[in-house]
Amino acid sequence: MPPLSRVPRSSLAAVVVPLLLVAGCAQPPTAALELQPAGPSPELAEFYGQQIAFGPCAPYATSAVDEQLFADDRFDCARVQVPLDYTDPDGPRGEVALLRAKARGEKIGSLLVNPGGPGGSGMNFVAALGPIWDNVPVGERFDVIGFDPRGVGASTPQAECFTDAETDRGEQPSPYLFDVTDARTAGEIARHCAERTGGVDALTSVGSGNVVQDMDVMRAVLGDEKLNYLGYSYGSELGGMYAERFGQNLRAMVIDGAVDPERTEAEFRQSQFVSFQKAFDELAASCATDAGCPLGTDPARATEVFQDLVRPLLDRPAPTTDGRGLTYEDAIQAVQPALFTEAQWPMVVQGLTELSAGRGDVLLGMRDAALGRGPDGGYGGALNVDANLAIRCMDNPRRSPEENTELAREAREAAPFLDPGRPVEQVHYECEAWPEPVSRSLPWLDGDVDVPPTLTVSVTGDPGTPHQGGVNMARLLGGSLLTVEGAQHGVALFGQSPCVDGIVTDYLIDLQTPPADARCTL
Repeated sequence: MPPLSRVPRSSLAAVVVPLLLVAGCAQPPTAALELQPAGPSPELAEFYGQQIAFGPCAPYATSAVDEQLFADDRFDCARVQVPLDYTDPDGPRGEVALLRAKARGEKIGSLLVNPGGPGGSGMNFVAALGPIWDNVPVGERFDVIGFDPRGVGASTPQAECFTDAETDRGEQPSPYLFDVTDARTAGEIARHCAERTGGVDALTSVGSGNVVQDMDVMRAVLGDEKLNYLGYSYGSELGGMYAERFGQNLRAMVIDGAVDPERTEAEFRQSQFVSFQKAFDELAASCATDAGCPLGTDPARATEVFQDLVRPLLDRPAPTTDGRGLTYEDAIQAVQPALFTEAQWPMVVQGLTELSAGRGDVLLGMRDAALGRGPDGGYGGALNVDANLAIRCMDNPRRSPEENTELAREAREAAPFLDPGRPVEQVHYECEAWPEPVSRSLPWLDGDVDVPPTLTVSVTGDPGTPHQGGVNMARLLGGSLLTVEGAQHGVALFGQSPCVDGIVTDYLIDLQTPPADARCTL
C-alpha cells in the first residue's frame, strides 16, 4: 500500500497539542502477562550480543530530504548487523540502520517505530516528526527509534529495481494500476530487481519474516528486555508477526491503521478500492458546494467528470514546467494517495482545477511527493518504491494472470473513478516471476498468540486500511480497540487528536488500556 500520510514537517512546530485525558476514555491498567523473555538460540548469540555505536546521522542520508532531516543533532544513528539468511548465520550479512530521538527524561526503554509501506523509512519518519517527540510525554520517557527495514533507505541490502529515469517513465509497476501486460515484462521486473539489488539471495532476503527477526535483534541490542512497538499500516503486519513469534518478548504494542489479517492480499486490495471510491465520493461532495469545483456541482457525476479530465492523458500528457509532462499514471498516483487524509483534498482540487485548464504541474508535484522523488530527480526518503515491490513479492502468494485479470476487473467496478476506460485484457501480477517463493506463512496472524494487552487504533473512514481490519486485528491479538471517527490513514501521536494521543500515551507509559467502547473523533 502507499506510504503513511502524515503531518507535513512545515506544520509540525505549530501542531504541539497537549496530551489531555478525555473523561471516560481510560481505565486502570490491565494486569500484564508474566511471560519471561526468550533468549536467542546459540547460533544467533553473536548478533543479539553485539555492541553498537551511535553517532551523527548525516552519513546515513540517502536522499536530499534525509540530508536536511538528519543534520539535526537532536538525533543519532547506528547500524545493527544481521544475517542475510537466519538459517545460515555464518553466511553473508546485512545491516539495519536506525535513528534515535533520545528520551528527554527518565527512560522506560526504546519505542521501535515502523511507518508503513512496505518500504517506508522509519529513520525519515521519526526525524520528520522530531517536533512531536520534543513536546510529548512519549518522547520524554522513550528513546524513539526509527529503523529502515532491510531493503529500505540506509539499510543493506538495499532494494533496487529501476533507475530514477525508468521510474520517471512509469516503468515501475503499481499494484493499483495493473500495468504489467505480459509474462516477458514480469520476467524483466524480477531480473532487474535481482541484478540491481545484489543477486537473488539479497533480493529475496527482504521479506517481513526476516524483518521481524531483525526487530527482536534490535530489541536486545538496544538493551530492552521487552519490546515497545508502534506500527502504522503495513507496520501492523510486522507487529502481528512479532506477536506470534516473539510474544514473550513484548511489553507494549500500538497498531494504527491495521491491514486486515483475515483477508488475503487480493481481498485486502479489493477492499482498498471500495474505500478509495468512498473517499473520492466524499471529496466530490465536499467540493461540489463550490461553484468552481473542477468535479462539478453534482456529486453523482463527479466520477464521470474526473474520467473526462484524466483519460485524455493516456494519449496526450498535460504539459508541465519541467518538460516531463503529466501522464494518466502520474495523475492517478497523485490523486489516489491524497485521498488518505482530508487535509490533502484541497491540493487534489487545486491540481484538478489546473488540469482542467490544460496544465499538470500541481498533480505532478503531488505524484513526486507520494513516490519520494526529490528536487534532484532522485527517488528515496520517506518511501523506497523498489523495496515496496520486493517486500510484497516475498510476502504474498502469486496470482495467475487469470486471477490478476479478474482482480483488475473487480477493482474497476469497485472504484470506477480509477477506470482508464479501456478494456481489461490479460494483466499479469508484478510478482509473477519472482525467483523464490513466498517467505512467510499465511495468514500472518491467526489469533494463536499469548501476549500482554495491546492497543489497536482504527479510523472509521480510513481509505488505506479499512476500519474492519482494525476490529479484526484487535480481536486476534486479544487486545483493546480504540475507534476513531474520521477519515484519515494514521493518527496516533500526530498531535491532531488529544483524545487519541492521550489514550496512546497512557498505554505506552503506564500500560493503561481504554474501555471496550472507547471512541475519539477527529
